This record gives sequence, C-alpha cells and structure tokens, in this order.
Amino acid sequence: MIGNLLSYFFLAEWLSSSNPLLYLLGLVVYAIAVAIVISVFAYCFGWIERKIIAKVQHRHGPTYVGKYGILQNLADLVKLLAKQQTVPDTADKPVLYLSIMLVLAISTFIIFLLPLSPTLQASNLGFGLLAIFVIIAFFPMLIFLTGFSSGNKFADISAQRSVLIMIAYEIPMMIVVAAAALLSRGYNIQSLITMQSSNYFVVLMPIGFVVFFIVMLAELERPPFDLKEADSELIAGWLTDISAPFYAFALFIDYTRMFMGSLLIAILFFGGWYGPLLPPEVWLLIKAVIISLFIVVIRATTMRMRIDRILRTGWWYLVPLSLINLLLVYILFVG
Repeated sequence: MIGNLLSYFFLAEWLSSSNPLLYLLGLVVYAIAVAIVISVFAYCFGWIERKIIAKVQHRHGPTYVGKYGILQNLADLVKLLAKQQTVPDTADKPVLYLSIMLVLAISTFIIFLLPLSPTLQASNLGFGLLAIFVIIAFFPMLIFLTGFSSGNKFADISAQRSVLIMIAYEIPMMIVVAAAALLSRGYNIQSLITMQSSNYFVVLMPIGFVVFFIVMLAELERPPFDLKEADSELIAGWLTDISAPFYAFALFIDYTRMFMGSLLIAILFFGGWYGPLLPPEVWLLIKAVIISLFIVVIRATTMRMRIDRILRTGWWYLVPLSLINLLLVYILFVG
C-alpha cells in the first residue's frame, strides 16, 4: 500500500471511494499533485515567456544562469524573497494580506475542481461548470480590496479600473458558458467533455470560442488588457505598493491564473482530455500548454489597449456576439 501511495490507480480509487478516510486521503494526495503541477507550470512559463518575448524583441533573454538561463527564475525568486517586506503605514495589513492570498487560493481551488481525466477528479458536481464561474466572479471584489487596502491612491484607482473591465467582460463570459451548457445538456463538466468526444465545441460554436478567449485574456489581465501592469509607466496597477516578496507571490498568482484559464479553454472548447495514444491527463495538459503558449505570443506581439477601448469592446462587441452565439446554438443544436 505504501509503495503504491502515489499510484494513479490508487488515487482514482480513493477519490471515488465511499470510505471517508480513503476519500480524504485521495483529496490530500490530489491537492499535493495539483500544487506540484501548478508550481512546475509557473516556473517553466516564467522562463518560456521571457525567452519568447526576448526572441520577438531581438534580445537574448535569460542566458547565463544555468543552461539556456533555465535557473534565472530561481535566482530572481531568491533575490525577491531576500528583500525586505515593507507595507505602507496607511495600509490595512490584514485585509491586504488576506485578499492577495485569496486570489491564489481561488485560482488553485478552481484548478483543483477541474477533472483531469474521466476517473481523476476531486468531485463530480452536477453544477460544477456553473460553480467554477461563480467562483471566478469573486476576483473583481478581491482585486478591489487589494488595491483599496494597500493605502496607495494609484493602486486604488487601478483596482477600480480592473474591476470595471472584469465586470464588463464577465457578462459575455457567462453567456458563452450558458451556450456550452445548452450543447452539453447541463453544467456537469464530465458531460461537457464527453459531448466533445466526436466534435469539439470550438467547431460547433466558433463565435463563442473567440468571445470566450478574448474574455479570458481580460479576466486574467493578460495583454492587450494588462492595465494592471504598465511597464512603460513603471507601475503595477493594484499591486503598485507591493514590495519584493509579495511581488514574487503576485507573479506566481499570475501564472496560476493563466494555467487555470488555459485549462478552462481546453475543457470548454477543445475536448478536454480526448486524444489518441497518450493518457487523458497528458492530453489535457498538452492542450493547456499550447493555449498558454498562444497567450504568451499575444503578449509579445500586441499593444496595450486604452481602458475606454477595452470597455467599448466588451459592451459593444462581445456582449452582442455572445448573444448571437447563444441564439445560434439554440437554433442549430437545441431548438
């Protein structure tokens, strides 16, 4: 039993077991595995993103620390954590610390709820898809609390701008999710992926995919919607008054959220774990990595949008397009 503690077969059995002790043990092992996957993803994509952006800008990027600069992120992490943690006197420290930690906790919890295969999942809720996007709706509140409690007026204003964008883009996101639920006849994630065994939803509702992908970029505050971090103005939005140790934590949150968004796109539109030859978990991770690479390429090749254009895009274009997508799905596949 000890030798097979981390075995995939035992883990799948534990997570589906009716024995509370075995189920709890399975949850603990599964949580550790998810944490390891997130950490590896964050570290590798921290390096990959810097190399891709450097290539686009005709620079070398990380080069000298380790082979191909692979240890540069580790060196940066040690440097950031070694610096002094400072917080403004006007900040509400308990709220500031708690809100930042909750952003990471929610992102990790969403990844924890997503099934990695037909048998490997923490829970199989009948309303799992709806629950995940309801949880995502807490991001604007937490971001506002982070900026407001930091005691910095620039962080406060930036947090308000981020909240305006997220609220505008969450409406088309939920409409697209409703269209996906219509196709899968419910909000169960397993059923949604099973419905894509022969035809991916990206083929059945391409408009919905385009809308959802753009919305997810805005929700993750990735370029061209990255008002949180404006490099040319030397400011970091609602993280403006975060010192070095918390900035390292915030970078980890950024890549955790990107991994979460990539998994959601892979599950909603690209059949989740379906694919030939390889194990289902591997296929899901491959799809998430490819989507993440595409997100990185967009960062390297696009310019930041003004907030008025971002809001206009959300309200004037994405909301109508999401409604058109919902109507087409109902007419073509349900009605």
